[in-house]
Amino acid sequence: MTANTPKDILTKRIRTANKDVPADVVIKNGRIIDVFNMEVLEADIAITEGTISGIGEYDGNEVIDAHGKYIAPAFIDGHVHIESSMVPPEEFARVVLPHGVTTIVTDPHEVANVCGNRGIQFMLDQAKDTCMDMHFMLPSCVPATPFENAGARLMDEDLRPYYDHPQVLGLAEVMDYPSLRSAAPDLIGKLTSTTLEGKKIDGHLAGLDPHAINIYRAAGVLTDHECNTPGDALERIRRGMYVMMREGSVAKDLLALLPAVKPHNSRRFFFCTDDKHIDDLLRNGSIDHHVRLAIANGTDPITAIQMASLNAAECYGLTDKGAVAPGYKADLILFDDLNDPVISDVYKEGKHVAKNGSYIGPAPGRKDLASAITNTVHLPELSEVSLKIPMESSKANVIKINPNSLRTDHNVEHVQVENGSFLPSVEEDQLKLAAVERHHQTGNIGLGVVKGLGLKRGAIATTIAHDSHNIVAVGTNDHDMIQAIKHLSDINGGLAVVVDGKPAASLSLPIGGLMSDKTAEEVNAALDHVHHSLKEQGFQGDFNPFLTLSFLTLPVIPSLKLTDKGLFDVTKLRHIDVSCS
Repeated sequence: MTANTPKDILTKRIRTANKDVPADVVIKNGRIIDVFNMEVLEADIAITEGTISGIGEYDGNEVIDAHGKYIAPAFIDGHVHIESSMVPPEEFARVVLPHGVTTIVTDPHEVANVCGNRGIQFMLDQAKDTCMDMHFMLPSCVPATPFENAGARLMDEDLRPYYDHPQVLGLAEVMDYPSLRSAAPDLIGKLTSTTLEGKKIDGHLAGLDPHAINIYRAAGVLTDHECNTPGDALERIRRGMYVMMREGSVAKDLLALLPAVKPHNSRRFFFCTDDKHIDDLLRNGSIDHHVRLAIANGTDPITAIQMASLNAAECYGLTDKGAVAPGYKADLILFDDLNDPVISDVYKEGKHVAKNGSYIGPAPGRKDLASAITNTVHLPELSEVSLKIPMESSKANVIKINPNSLRTDHNVEHVQVENGSFLPSVEEDQLKLAAVERHHQTGNIGLGVVKGLGLKRGAIATTIAHDSHNIVAVGTNDHDMIQAIKHLSDINGGLAVVVDGKPAASLSLPIGGLMSDKTAEEVNAALDHVHHSLKEQGFQGDFNPFLTLSFLTLPVIPSLKLTDKGLFDVTKLRHIDVSCS
């Protein structure tokens, strides 16, 4: 029986459920994870036109023997920036599907901050040709704050047309708390449009107190992924929010938040990666890593799977995802050990798309890229004079990094001064930091001092600089910093390591200065070369310096950051001088 129309498909599904006709596919001899009753049952799974039509005993035109493996609903990443993987949506899908992630909720605000609506449309167009479900939240803050320059400015009227797109679920992380608190008209317009469309609103409450949570909830914000302590999580749940437990490449909050998860509140938690580099995805996985980590630290395995699937689906109104049950899409994962779920097989709507860690689905297409998406690095004339930091004393406000955290400390330290300007010191680990506006050739260069990166020689620079994605560079000397910045222009954006005035390693990211047009494996190999080069120059840290560098420009997470307009005190919401008395 061939089903073409929605009526035909529904009729076929009902007839299959009633055993009038055989299922398209039946999976037998599996142990089904029931995320509703929190138990394991043994039964056949009947699949019709990509949807589960029955649980019980069924015949099918194709029979798959699960050989006693556990069968669970496939995973959902509740909040991810695809751009942080450094590959576009088609390649991203090929990487994460073998890790059991068949659905994501993504926020394209990285590329939107560079390319505006063109960036959003690029991501939507790429997503529709993947064999995974990519749902979108529209960027709420482009630019992220009024304290920096981005490549675009998206107002309520720019976003409103996208709400008709079937993959758009709502408004992405509202991070401009000052504008929310003051009920700024444009943000109020975005929130109102989202609510009137019946869509969801994500939050971003980094470092904010319960009073701020009240304001966010009054605005209709439903989620937050910026919790760092169990107390943070409970305050949000107390006020009706969902908490996303993040485990990305820099921000790793899962273990800190697990003590807040109890049987009576676990349905308000789910998982997200937020920002995860391609090497981390290939090495450790995606949401499957969350599940294994949670189980290894005492979480009930079925609860961990429920948080990785059903909870996120229900939060975002994805009514046909997140469970192994009739009426749900046959998005399934198979694995042997409930206490250590290493995924052997992934099915997307009943089709086998990954086996033993390898993608076996349709090959991603390769599209021509518009120059508006690829020609995004526009620099003014630069010289070493451009990087001079005048000092009125030997005391400076210093950004102190915390490895593997988005938060920084605000230190006041004595620094070296020569001819009235700051002089970097490798011995004191006080390096120069620069944020160079790259979108409109404004000539803006923000300068600061950073401690904790541990570079011994040369300079590094990248066009990945959250969230406005100007160029951010750090170095032991001005000459290498200038050469690293210029090299990024030569390669159309990416990552660069420069030593003694010459490029030692680089990775080109021509799509918005954020993503490569190469395969994940090629990007990973180039990234390995970049990291190896850093080690050759004496870097010994147990963190990713480029990832850390990329978040030093994010002026919505405490305490001290750098924008193209200068050193920024996040707690006081104002720019400050480097030199202090």
